[in-house]
Amino acid sequence: MMPRQRSGGAVESLFAAPLRLARRLRGFLLVAALLALWEASARLGWVNSSNWPPVSGVALALVRGWTGGELLQLTASTLRRMASGYALGWAAGIALGSLLGINRWVRYAVKPIIEVIRPIPAPAIVPMLILFLGVDDLLKVVVVALACFFPVFLNTLAGIAGIDTVLLETARTFGIGRIKTLTSVILPAATPTIAAGMRIAIGIALVVTVISEMIAGSSGLGYYIVQMQYALRPEPMYAAIISLSATGYLINRAFVVLERWWIPWLGR
Repeated sequence: MMPRQRSGGAVESLFAAPLRLARRLRGFLLVAALLALWEASARLGWVNSSNWPPVSGVALALVRGWTGGELLQLTASTLRRMASGYALGWAAGIALGSLLGINRWVRYAVKPIIEVIRPIPAPAIVPMLILFLGVDDLLKVVVVALACFFPVFLNTLAGIAGIDTVLLETARTFGIGRIKTLTSVILPAATPTIAAGMRIAIGIALVVTVISEMIAGSSGLGYYIVQMQYALRPEPMYAAIISLSATGYLINRAFVVLERWWIPWLGR
């Protein structure tokens, strides 16, 4: 019986790798099929619109944009604003979330104000902020920071509220001070929840950055997309949208890698 089991295991391991590869290829095959449908719909006139170019034309514009450096410069400009606003937003979210999490009096005083402000979409406050900040990069950074603040703040608050009380009692028993308890016990225990909020916020940061560039920008991918729309140049417009999609995907994958290094015990 034992040799048969080993033989069966060898057969399973032999087909395991091809099966995994086939599962991964399914998503790529679907994307390839959709791109082929796009090409056919434009070439055969299924979509009667001059604003629906073939995917081959978009691919050519994409290659030209990146090899010429235009899309690289636009993407770098967008990422710079996004990174500044994101860093400011998550730092403020963790700081205020920690303060409200460990001090109930501050929580009772401040949380109602935050709950009133939180439902307002970040793009809706752009016109108001233009009156105070103008249309420079500071406007985009502040809008992105506000949009990123709330997911991180709420997750920090929830993570601290969900900490096992045994950990806090143990720290209190050993006479550990409040600051040391916060940095050595509370924040490490709440880190997985905080990281989840930061991952949500990083996706929001890219979206809000592009929207702010569309509304009050003079550079960046958002501004470029709108300008290409006005100029009736759909190929570079779609190329910029694809670049934006790829950028968002790579940012998310980079955060996943960082999260595995930062919180290895999650096993994700």
